[in-house]
Amino acid sequence: MAIFTISDLHLSFSCDKPMDVFGGKWKDYTKKLEEYWRYMVNVDDTVIIPGDISWAMDFKEARADFQFLEELPGEKIILKGNHDYWWATASKLGAFLEENGFKTFRFLHNNAYEIEDKIICGTRGWICEDKMTLDDQKVLSREAQRFLISLECAKKINRDLLDRGKEEKEIIAFFHYPVLTATSRENPITPILSENNIRRVFYGHLHNVYELTLPTLMDSVRYELVSCDYINFTPMRIN
Repeated sequence: MAIFTISDLHLSFSCDKPMDVFGGKWKDYTKKLEEYWRYMVNVDDTVIIPGDISWAMDFKEARADFQFLEELPGEKIILKGNHDYWWATASKLGAFLEENGFKTFRFLHNNAYEIEDKIICGTRGWICEDKMTLDDQKVLSREAQRFLISLECAKKINRDLLDRGKEEKEIIAFFHYPVLTATSRENPITPILSENNIRRVFYGHLHNVYELTLPTLMDSVRYELVSCDYINFTPMRIN
């Protein structure tokens, strides 16, 4: 049983949103994604998808994209991305899964999961740039609070493990937006990570950055981009 991650699948089986307009690397990307996924992932593995799963605007459009993922091996844990317009309340998300018989999905939203020898937490995040609107700053602050809620759930899992005489597990954080950027503005999430001994962060959102040198380390926290085009449509194993 292994843990994998891959972000920004941008599936569009029910809507006209071809990704190959963003470059030749995206040509036939769903075929590549399926082939590489099946090669890497077994049925008892878990895949964390940090956002932008589907271009769908509602559940009706999203059904075919979820069906595609349902038929791939492994359990899928999903975060919300900025293009996941189909996302709804927890009760509606649960009802959507139940009504369609989707049994391999869970949603990471104001919660955390114990997976193998890891604990998974995270939230969508938001842009963090030198020039931000007041609304952007409010959203980012709210996302920092949501991450604190998720992190507290993760820490509670560890406390329960200790109460049962077991060892703590590593907490890993997932975001859709990059937390560490090249701007001079500090993201309010970064000190939360370092203060709580989170050492690994995985994120998505960025595309066509193959030639750029991305910031990867700050305060002993390592950041890895896992957008599907950046990792060649191949789920990345987390050791």
